[in-house]
Amino acid sequence: MGRPPKSSVRKSRLPNGIRVLTEPIPQFSSATIGIWVENGSRFESPTQNGISHFLEHMLFKGTERRTAFEVAEEIESLGGSLNAFTGREVTCYHAKVLSEHLPIAVDVLSDIFLHSTFPEEEIERERTVVLAEISEVEDSPDQYVQVLFDERFWPDDPLSRPICGTAETVSGMSRADFVAFVQERYRPDRVVISAAGGVDHDWLVDEVGKRFGHLGGTANRPAEGLPAPALQLGVHQKPLEQVQMMLGMPGLSAVDEERYAAFVLNTALGDGMSSRLFQEVREKRGKAYSIYSYFDSFSNTGSFGIYAALRADSIAEVVEIVRAELAKLEREGLPPDELERAKNQIKGGMLLSLESTAARMRRLAINEIYFGRNIEPHEVAASISAVSSDDVLAMAGRLFRDGRMAAALLGNVADTALDEAALGLA
Repeated sequence: MGRPPKSSVRKSRLPNGIRVLTEPIPQFSSATIGIWVENGSRFESPTQNGISHFLEHMLFKGTERRTAFEVAEEIESLGGSLNAFTGREVTCYHAKVLSEHLPIAVDVLSDIFLHSTFPEEEIERERTVVLAEISEVEDSPDQYVQVLFDERFWPDDPLSRPICGTAETVSGMSRADFVAFVQERYRPDRVVISAAGGVDHDWLVDEVGKRFGHLGGTANRPAEGLPAPALQLGVHQKPLEQVQMMLGMPGLSAVDEERYAAFVLNTALGDGMSSRLFQEVREKRGKAYSIYSYFDSFSNTGSFGIYAALRADSIAEVVEIVRAELAKLEREGLPPDELERAKNQIKGGMLLSLESTAARMRRLAINEIYFGRNIEPHEVAASISAVSSDDVLAMAGRLFRDGRMAAALLGNVADTALDEAALGLA
């Protein structure tokens, strides 16, 4: 084997603690930059639920130098894009532009991050938008069933609460709440700035130092607790054409040392049209329109889930098929050809993603936040390649050994045959 390619990734830490990471790719004509804050809905109190997401919206609603229109127009007039997202444990503000316009992107992002004014009239307008977004989730059955599942799976824990908050919590948030939350959480020790594509590391560090160097203090946020998942059945009646079903069980944290075996197992089981669940449930039996599996992983815990959209009279049969496939994996692992196919699927998808500066920017930040170091693609590929059938077998035993699953059903499910015994809970 040849030597792995030398990494172009660089990292610097400002005196105040802000971390700056870059992956210069001179041949790319674009650059993507993100300002990441290690803060999300997991670190909110019950009355604060949704404030991280609402605040993310408000940072685009005007600064001391720019109106809300000017914030959007300055990037879009260059053909670029400006956006943000909030998760359970992170919030990110990001922009993608032609490399020559990166200084403007840095200026706009730093302006909204440091100098947003939170006008009262904009708060009221955006409150209506956020409330509409909450309603939209409730009107999107495939998203809403995940919310319902989390409520039951993580009882009495912030992970059980929706990222967007509720109508009640969002309606009670004021300008003073946003100002205090920024002062409390948006501190330099929890900020990572990452960029990939046509970017010069030394230039970016200098720019970040000029704009963010005055920030001080440390973030005050609750520590991540270790929640205890609850395996139970939740049935939610709603007039829908299809039933939305979520099955789940305890999974892995984002930093679990055995995560690569889990990636391979999940790919073979339920990731894509060639996966076991899709082939068995949809293609061979026609029992579901959509079915897939996934890991939902956080810093110290996680879940493994299976989603399906199906008819009510197919629920019991599909659960039986799923349980049979899980038991088969626990009993047999993966045969060599399927094992290799799953590995190649993961590695191929990862390599294709490297054509995107946005994906590279995200990878830099996530690796820093969760691992404290850069993990090169060749290292990930080597770890995937090293996964054996015994590793998959051990992971299946770890995940599925007691045969118990939580479930959430949404739709016309009053007369469903599914009960706790079918889920191994009785």
